[in-house]
Amino acid sequence: MAKTTADIRVEIEQALDIVRKGLSLHRGGVELVDFHEGTGTVSVRLQGACIGCPLSDMTVKAGIEDLLKSVIPEVREVIAVSDSSQSKHRHDA
Repeated sequence: MAKTTADIRVEIEQALDIVRKGLSLHRGGVELVDFHEGTGTVSVRLQGACIGCPLSDMTVKAGIEDLLKSVIPEVREVIAVSDSSQSKHRHDA
């Protein structure tokens, strides 16, 4: 049986729980914003000390993206969004 988008979101959240444990040691966090099944793109929002951290791009690409792609074949890319980009996106929609 094929996985639904809801199934994939659950898998993403489970994988992000692993990442959250490490980020919490640095007073940071990550929130799942969206998963777009058509493109395989996961949008996340960094939280806490991760916001503005010089290593945040590496956290997203070398940490979160690599993990998600290795355990969830449907994930092709992970992008970080900020509150301002999400607000803009909602107004444009």
